[in-house]
Amino acid sequence: MAENKTQPTDISVEEFLAGVEHPKRREDGFELLEMMRDITGQEAVMWGPSIVGFGSYHYKYETGREGDSAAVGFSPRKANLALYGLTYGPDADRLLPELGKHKTGAACLYVNKLDDVDRGVLTEMIRTGYKHVMEELNTQ
Repeated sequence: MAENKTQPTDISVEEFLAGVEHPKRREDGFELLEMMRDITGQEAVMWGPSIVGFGSYHYKYETGREGDSAAVGFSPRKANLALYGLTYGPDADRLLPELGKHKTGAACLYVNKLDDVDRGVLTEMIRTGYKHVMEELNTQ
């Protein structure tokens, strides 16, 4: 079975965020760092070269594939902020219409900048997404 490409690293989260070229993405990254740290109670860890993750969980699919991943996290990309683990919670479908300007992908929530979204709704999505991943999806 192939190992996940995205694994925890020893890269400094603060150094990674300080090196984000786009000034607004860099600013939003530091805000998300504090927000997710406060909500999850976890310290940030770099997963691969570009994902800031909080907490970890073990998953096992019906196919037999299994591995570990960050419970919630984000990546300040050139085009947007990718947020991970927030659409898994049971309240996500109810909260997404209240969030503000965003797009969704298979397992990601994309926002251009934090000023486009309601911080209270985002906080609730982080809280419920993290709780759901740790309590319902974690197979450990």
